[in-house]
Amino acid sequence: MARIDTAKKPKSAAAKQRQARLNEQAREIAERFSAASISPVLLTGSARLVDAAVVIGSGLAAYGTVFGAFRPFGWAYVAAIAVGLMLTLVFAHAADIYHVVAFRSARGQIGRALGAWTLVFAGFSVIGAFFDFGGIVQRNWLGYWFVFGAGGLVVAHGAMSLLVKRWAREGRLGRKAVIVGGGEPAAELIHSLESMPDNDVHICGVFDDRSDDRSPALVAGYPKLGNIAELVEFGRLAHIDLLIVTLPVRAEGRVAEILKTLWVLPVDIRLAAHTDKLRFRPRAHSYLGAIPMVDLAEKPIQNWDFVAKRTFDLIVGTLALILVAPVMIATAIAIKLDSPGPVFFRQKRYGFNNEVIDVYKFRSLRQELADPDAKTVVTKNDPRVTRVGRFIRKTSIDELPQLFNVLKGELSLVGPRPHAVGAHTSDRLWNEVVDGYFARHKVKPGVTGWAQINGWRGEVDTPEKLRKRVDFDLYYIENWSILFDILILLRTPFALAKTDNAY
Repeated sequence: MARIDTAKKPKSAAAKQRQARLNEQAREIAERFSAASISPVLLTGSARLVDAAVVIGSGLAAYGTVFGAFRPFGWAYVAAIAVGLMLTLVFAHAADIYHVVAFRSARGQIGRALGAWTLVFAGFSVIGAFFDFGGIVQRNWLGYWFVFGAGGLVVAHGAMSLLVKRWAREGRLGRKAVIVGGGEPAAELIHSLESMPDNDVHICGVFDDRSDDRSPALVAGYPKLGNIAELVEFGRLAHIDLLIVTLPVRAEGRVAEILKTLWVLPVDIRLAAHTDKLRFRPRAHSYLGAIPMVDLAEKPIQNWDFVAKRTFDLIVGTLALILVAPVMIATAIAIKLDSPGPVFFRQKRYGFNNEVIDVYKFRSLRQELADPDAKTVVTKNDPRVTRVGRFIRKTSIDELPQLFNVLKGELSLVGPRPHAVGAHTSDRLWNEVVDGYFARHKVKPGVTGWAQINGWRGEVDTPEKLRKRVDFDLYYIENWSILFDILILLRTPFALAKTDNAY
């Protein structure tokens, strides 16, 4: 993944991005594509998991029907189900069931699924014809298993076909892409993409800084929707998955300039090399169909990594909420007894993809002096902080309600800390202090993070402190793994013991 030096002082990039406003046509198209994409990798993987569940579940149901629910399960039946599962997935794959295009036909889906299932039992018959297993599994169990499994596959694949049809109507299948750079190279790329069989790339439009005489308003039937600065807002509104830059590979300076603006988006960024006729090393490029692409930036934590992280958040977050419930109840009582006002405090903060979310905290300031817009940062011996508030802020107990944000899917257990929308240092918003600041929002923010356990928590009163936070956040994003999350969680209690910067 590409990195930008955050230590450099911004010139006007942040200001330009903040002032960029989409025209009516671009905003209308962005809203049309605003629904989140359904990843083909997750779709086909989920279909395999559903089929595996049907095969195993129908085998167990057949066993309970024949022998009763409480009879111990024999090893022969376990082996038969395992073989049946393997054959089902092999035959289904051979029948092209696990293909996004195939899901759009309910009749074809169900027919192929039943054909694969029938072949499984034909395989059992062939095996039984050549080998005498002495009736180690009863034939009536096989019969029930076939019937139950066929019914389950019909229901499952029929439902998946209906879902895929609906997602296709909503434009959620495949990757939503924007072409960066217009003219003839962009037109050639678009024609190449559209000519590919089973193309899963949906082009939303073209963005280019050049004037209409060098970059026409319409490129291969797609409108030019704005300039590069406006693309950042469009990408966030439309939840774009892929940016394809059509500038020549040799135009390194211009490519670097564009990347510096666009890398804050949580998307894959590719440089089209279809016009350069270059040969690449395996790690330097990828292919979109038959079109060579130079990989400039990768979308972090996607597909099954995203599922793994969300599952981890739900399981560990639920357990953590149960464990700290007594502490949270005691804190709520203490806050009520200490000062008038609500127990909880909600503040607008930046979430994933720069979306604004309400983050929950225990109230630590006096109600009449509350500062939901973070116009004034809390400092040492701040008179606005209550007695209970001073303790819960130093120990970070005030952050515990954010576990509810985790369960809602707005936060992750581990990630860059969510900063208040109006957070500033020396009368400058933080995205003006650090160039590329918004790149930390390419993943969900977290209750704890790599920056926090390395000492960068509490008051941010100098640009250097903010740069350090952002540097640690970007390191986390680029090196994420479940083991990394576990390491950060294990180190968090020890980091919280150091309260020097927590006011």
